[in-house]
Order: sequence, then C-alpha cells, then structure tokens
Amino acid sequence: MNFDYNEEQQLLADSVRRFLAKDYGFEARKKIVASKEGWSAEVWAQLAEMGLTGLPFSPDYGGFGGGAVDLMGVMEAAGEALLVEPYLPTVMAGELVARAGSDAQKKAILPQVVEGRLRLAFAHTEKGARYNLAKVSASAKASGAGWEISGEKVVVLGAAAAGRLVVSANTGKGMSLFLVDAKDAKLKSYVTLDEMRAADVALAGAKAELLGAEGGALALIEEVTDFATALVCAEAVGAMKFACDTTLEYLKTRKQFGVTIGAFQALQHRMVDMYVSYEQAKSMACLACSKVDSPADAKDRARAVSAAKIKIADNARHISQESIQLHGGMGMTEEMKVSHSFRRLTMIAQQFGDAEHHLARFATLDRA
Repeated sequence: MNFDYNEEQQLLADSVRRFLAKDYGFEARKKIVASKEGWSAEVWAQLAEMGLTGLPFSPDYGGFGGGAVDLMGVMEAAGEALLVEPYLPTVMAGELVARAGSDAQKKAILPQVVEGRLRLAFAHTEKGARYNLAKVSASAKASGAGWEISGEKVVVLGAAAAGRLVVSANTGKGMSLFLVDAKDAKLKSYVTLDEMRAADVALAGAKAELLGAEGGALALIEEVTDFATALVCAEAVGAMKFACDTTLEYLKTRKQFGVTIGAFQALQHRMVDMYVSYEQAKSMACLACSKVDSPADAKDRARAVSAAKIKIADNARHISQESIQLHGGMGMTEEMKVSHSFRRLTMIAQQFGDAEHHLARFATLDRA
C-alpha cells in the first residue's frame, strides 16, 4: 500500500502546517486555552476560510467531498499544534447528518457547517457505558409534530461551542438520532486533562428533530465512530511527530559532563525506538483511514480501525513517556510543550476506546 500523500493532499497538509506554525504557536495556544471559551473564533474562521470545515462534505452543500485519507494531513497538523478548536466533534456530528439526514436537514445544516457558521457535537456517551456504543438509556417520545428527549450524556467534546447537538436516544423502535438546539440542553462544561472543552449534557423533555429514520441508528453510529477513530489516530501521529522531533532537538543541545547528551549511545537507541514507534503508528493510521474510506464490509473496516487503535494507544504511551524521561524533570513543566503533548497522547489512547477495549473487539471480530 502506498502511504504517501498525493500532490493535493500534501499541499493542503503543508498549508495547514504553515498557518498553525505562524498563528498558532505554543504561546498563542496558551492564551486560547486560558480564555473563557477555551477556543478561538478567529482561528475557527481561518480554518473555514481554508476550506477545512467543508473538506469531508459533499460539493452539493459547498464542501469538497473528501474522505478520511484527505483529512489525515489536517489531523496530523492539528496533532502537532495541539489544536483545541472543536474540529473533530463538528466533523463527526456533521458526518451523521450527511449520512442519515433528509435532504431538507442536510440543506439546512451542512452549508452552515461548511462556511464555519455552525459548530456541532455528538452527544452519545452515558455514565456506565464505558465504550459500549449500544448502551444508551436516554429516551425519546413523539410530541406533536416533533419529539422530546430526556436523559444525560457525559464528556461531550465541543458541546459548549456547538449550536446544535446530534443526540442518540431510544424510541419504541430502537436507537435513533435527533437534532437538538444546544440552548435547549443544560450543559455543565469543564476542561479536560488535555485542555479540551467538554460538557455533561442534561436533557429534560428537550425539543428534538428526528435525524433520518426512526430506529436502527446503531450501525451508523459504529460506522461514524470508526471514521472518527481513524482521524484521531492521524491526530496522534502528528503529536508523536512533535514529541519525537522536539526530543531529538533537546538531545542535540542539552549538555552534561561536557558533551551533548545525544552523544550517549543508550539515549540514541531510545530515540531510534521512538521514531520506529512513530513510523508504525503512521502506517496503521493510514491503513485505518483507507479502510473507512473504502467500500469494504463493516467487519473489515472495524478490524482495521481496532488494530490501528491498539497500536496507536501502545505507541502513544511509549513515545509520550520516553519524551518526558529524555527531557528530564523539565519535561513535566507547564512551560514545555512536550508535557502538553504527553497529555493529549494519553487522552487519545482512551478516546473512542482504549487498547483493552479494541483488543476485545478485534478478537470478537476475528472469531465472527
């Protein structure tokens, strides 16, 4: 398999990296994280102007019709820069609208997303569900021409910045998806370990609009979650690259006993192992993204995504821990970006299922 970007993908990735390097440096990011909102409307507008918010959506709605492979370069750049804007939550919820919504719903929502005027979030995870996508207690009932939803969702990334939420709930016909105005939900927002903004969402008879057909939404949720998992794997690759590069630079400049510590063979071996882990992770992320883009069956897609997530989780731990250890005590300080990369890689290892969860999933798929 060819893991190289084509010319257009490479140009896009380079363009995003240049923008983030120029306008989203570590000091600028610290100010954004410390702000009340925890993300920058100006940065979001620039992402939209560059076409990133429209990249995965159909040209019928102003997008570019790209897939996960086209988004890989964007996500890698986001991982390097530790982007905190709610890009992936909006893309994930937007994919649910694009794949399940009626023509009217797509025309009403997707052009706003593409233009950067509307941010979305997917409210699905509940207390006690762990990583089981089928475990949903929120319920929905018909009310006049619409629906009402009651229940609670937890750790909804991007919810505080979203104008609309895509919410999963059970009806008499099974799990379904609904559109809810964020203002109709009660949000308890907080900062996560990796400085993202998430919220617990309480719904008490909130007015909702059925998204797609009633019942049978679980297969679509699994499909879009695999899509998002492949993208977060690509984001991890970007964070790993930064961790490797900044650690190598540190070894070349930090002196001890009169010589740079990079001259010690034991540290050279550890550095090589970090780059090997990075290359392995990149290959697995490429495979996962290609599988979620291909017309392969659901089992083949799920196996590739779980295999990638297992490797990403293991290698994220290896690279993040080694980068801190090779920096010494200063690697743990707030002033060093590498400590923030450690946090993001630690959270990515858990997002959409940890290694243990995906090992069990992979084993089940392998036996099926």
